[in-house]
Amino acid sequence: MSTTNPATSSGPPRRKFNKLVSNPVFEDYSLRYAPKSFRTWSQYAVFSAALGGIAYLADQAIGGSLAVQYGFTNAFWGIIAAATIIFLTGIPIAYYCAKYNVDVDLLTRGAGFGYLGSTITSVIYASFTFIFFALEGSIMAQAFNLYFGIPLPIGYAIGSLMIIPLVAFGMTLLSKLQVWTQPIWLTLLFAPPIAVLAIDPHAISNWTSFAGSSPSGSGFNPLLFGSAAGIALSLIAQIGEQADYLRFMPDKTKKSSFGWWLAVLGAGPGWVILGAAKQLMGSFFASVAVAHGTPLAKANEPIQMYHAGFTYILGAGFAAISVATFFVILSQIKINVTNAYSGSLSWSNFFSRLLHAHPGRVVYIFFNVGISLTLMELNMFSFLGHILGFYSNVAVAWIGAVTADLVINKPILKLSPSYVEFKRAHLFNFNPVGFGSMMIASTISVLAFFGAFGEYAQAYSAFIALGVAFILSPVIAIVTKGKYYIARDANYHAGVHHDTMNCVACGFEYEKQDMTGCPFHKGNICSLCCSLDSACHDECKKPHAEPALSYGTPADLNH
Repeated sequence: MSTTNPATSSGPPRRKFNKLVSNPVFEDYSLRYAPKSFRTWSQYAVFSAALGGIAYLADQAIGGSLAVQYGFTNAFWGIIAAATIIFLTGIPIAYYCAKYNVDVDLLTRGAGFGYLGSTITSVIYASFTFIFFALEGSIMAQAFNLYFGIPLPIGYAIGSLMIIPLVAFGMTLLSKLQVWTQPIWLTLLFAPPIAVLAIDPHAISNWTSFAGSSPSGSGFNPLLFGSAAGIALSLIAQIGEQADYLRFMPDKTKKSSFGWWLAVLGAGPGWVILGAAKQLMGSFFASVAVAHGTPLAKANEPIQMYHAGFTYILGAGFAAISVATFFVILSQIKINVTNAYSGSLSWSNFFSRLLHAHPGRVVYIFFNVGISLTLMELNMFSFLGHILGFYSNVAVAWIGAVTADLVINKPILKLSPSYVEFKRAHLFNFNPVGFGSMMIASTISVLAFFGAFGEYAQAYSAFIALGVAFILSPVIAIVTKGKYYIARDANYHAGVHHDTMNCVACGFEYEKQDMTGCPFHKGNICSLCCSLDSACHDECKKPHAEPALSYGTPADLNH
């Protein structure tokens, strides 16, 4: 956004933003297309920042919990199955977000959900961020408790409050934080398992025979496998956090094409390769921790895992517990800045549409962290599996519907626009293609999760959510003939080429991809002013609307 003096525009500004919104460093284009002028990071910097966002130890906690609850074999194959699904569904989402420089919320709007339909997915995504913020904060508090003796409730508060100032400056600070801490984090992540494997010849056999408290011991059971995979699938919404970084990718050119694709695939769906490795590492360390005398009930706590791991390198003394504590705290800072950041984006999108007001992304950092802290104080870590198992049904239905639109409805059926349309002025409030398929799929899968259709449907409820959403999306698109994607003729006028334009409502200057013609304001308006306007009553989408001003062709705007 340019701070061009609004007085130089064709008329007086009608809307004024507070300093939190008008400062791009704080705001980070939370409700907008990420403009080329702001995307100054290299492909490597974006890749590294996005990869740093998966530094969390929840993977280890989940892997450890699965091994303890379901035994080695069911946990192993459940993790592999979930990772395969997450990788495949993440490819098109990462590509479209990086190509069109939008976050997953703006992508969802144009991928079959409509302008207001995606408010539901904003809550689903926000729930992901505060559930996992709470989980990561709990892991950090466990480290505070073990090392410093700080009571867990106080540790929850400390771990939450220390994140807020780091997130306020958005991508500007987060990119530096993730890049600078990456080498030491990777070293501390992989050193313990390498040391255990080098020193303990029985570690692998102990792991593969680890039964935990599983009714089937360490052997395979199809019901337990389905339940394990369902819990691991709760991480499918992580692609949204990856997209929050990927939207800042530089434009793809012929010269940069290979590096661009490598960064997008590595930082997008590629997160799950490291994520699955960490989950397997967690199941491995759970067996190591139990072998070192850790009670089974605590074997899924990462601080216990890494304390046991670092004793193989530093001995069973002060050094091992100190390094383990440092590693846990570093990891949790790296991930919880991402959780808080992504949550602030999602809540901004949600409330801007419902309330037609936007106090600034920074305000929603406090809101998201506050919800997370409440969950921590309620000891959500103790019933982790139940929360993630339920959540995965809704998250998988959402991602399944979006993926089907991107890989079937757009390129094959050609019923969905080839580009990503995210602006209110051009979208129906609800599109039954994505919104309808998600709601139906999530309803059926949640009923299955609670046992309405028998034990096998209960164990495989997340797979039901994915299958139903993926099938229904193209079916509904065909039935509706795709008529609920675009609400009005875009009224593009060839021959008018401007890289940036002034918004008639706020007077600031934005790149053309963020602008649309507005008959109510009789000029071009930015997407945020369009979202926040409550007086127009969607006049532009009514049959009698005057032709809106505009500025080029869809190809000009989106390619």
